[in-house]
Amino acid sequence: MSANAWMLLLQSLWETCYMVLISGGLSFLLGIPLGVLLYSTRQGRITENVLAHGIVGAVVNAGRSVPFIILMVAIIPLTRLLTGTSIGTTAAIVPLTVAAIPFVARIAEGALNEVPSGLVEAAESMGASPFQIITRVLLPEARPGLINGMTITLVTLVSYSAMAGAIGGGGLGDLGIRYGYQRFDGVIMLATVVVLIALVQLIQVAGDRLQQFYDKS
Repeated sequence: MSANAWMLLLQSLWETCYMVLISGGLSFLLGIPLGVLLYSTRQGRITENVLAHGIVGAVVNAGRSVPFIILMVAIIPLTRLLTGTSIGTTAAIVPLTVAAIPFVARIAEGALNEVPSGLVEAAESMGASPFQIITRVLLPEARPGLINGMTITLVTLVSYSAMAGAIGGGGLGDLGIRYGYQRFDGVIMLATVVVLIALVQLIQVAGDRLQQFYDKS
């Protein structure tokens, strides 16, 4: 590849990493508390509220059911409101985050469900408040599962960010479409695919190592 092609590839890789890391961080900050809410309000749990659980569960399920490519177009007004534009890497963070939040919420709920109920009962018998149970028992015990879920989310966001290139979201997907597909440049297309695979492998290996570290602790 030419020097210009390498520069384009590196710039696109940076844009993809920027989108994935920011949207991933925001989705974790918002999705994990939502997952805690889903867990704790379920019948028989520490803050049981069947109505709240049903409403939150329905909203999360609705968010997960919308295909990402449709979601990107549907929330363009929200994207413009938050970022001032509907194209570019910063604008793509909005639909990426919105798509990932319900995904993270269900993953967090599943990780919390794996915590032995005996630990929660022991904490309750010692007079711990629901907040203390969540922060000192549930989240620390569910940490390996949460890390695994975060890894899955980041890998999913890499593929979503590639799709964002279809509507001018920038990143490797945009590079592959504009230069690899529309200009029939097979080298650029191949390089884009190889870099995406390498990025996913890097995220997966890092996530596995982090999960193993906390599993041993």
